Amino acid sequence: MSEQTIPFVKMHGLGNDFVLLDNLNGAPLLSESQARFLADRRLGIGCDQVVQLLPAQQGCDVRMVIFNPDGSQAEMCGNAVRCLGRYLWQRRAFDKQTLSVETLAGDIRIIQAGTDLISVEMGQPVLVNGDDAVSLSVNGADYRVTEVSMGNPHCVIFDPSVEDVPLAEVGPLIENHQRFPNRTNVEFVSITDNAHIRMRVWERGAGITPACGTGACASAVAAMVHGHVGRHVSVELDGGILDIQWRASDDQVIMTGTATHVFDGEIRLSL
Repeated sequence: MSEQTIPFVKMHGLGNDFVLLDNLNGAPLLSESQARFLADRRLGIGCDQVVQLLPAQQGCDVRMVIFNPDGSQAEMCGNAVRCLGRYLWQRRAFDKQTLSVETLAGDIRIIQAGTDLISVEMGQPVLVNGDDAVSLSVNGADYRVTEVSMGNPHCVIFDPSVEDVPLAEVGPLIENHQRFPNRTNVEFVSITDNAHIRMRVWERGAGITPACGTGACASAVAAMVHGHVGRHVSVELDGGILDIQWRASDDQVIMTGTATHVFDGEIRLSL
């Protein structure tokens, strides 16, 4: 087995951190074992997700492939795509205000929204059970859950005190519940007022993270559908604030937030 030294960029969106590999000039798709190594916080670099930047296959500007720490692929990650946008504008000198990104969840548009802000058209949400919440029994407790797809699956649960939820205990049980054959992301949400919600997240394949962009979108949509908030809200996550709008004109969910460069580096990777 040979090794190669590869460059990487470490970035984060509200503390949700990523290792970004720029392979726009061409490279094989990472293997599960390579992704696990890069994401390992003791043996590798360490991150919530590994992002591989590749040439587009279907007419977009670029293609983004996202790996969870367990080596599985995620369909979409809102915080990651904002970081990708900042990287492309600052390092790859794309001169368009709007870029298109090919993902497993479909084509995503990212937009420069200000000096430090990036907006993402996250697509149209899918309410798996319509406007209904369904009952879910987990470890002797019953939860009312709203299932929302933002290209990836989310299970939103409203709780008046999300700070007291034993997320590390209940998160993996819900993620791997038999109701979700492909597993699910899990969000616990409290309503602050008509324009603000508080969310904590257990991410599928990653565990507790400071922020989840698609989770913030799914939580906001669920809160809107159930009449708790209006169509434009601030979502408070452990890592900071995301602005979420569900646009009535075309049903698009728009997420706006920051993206931060941490450092550049190189690492030896087994091939």
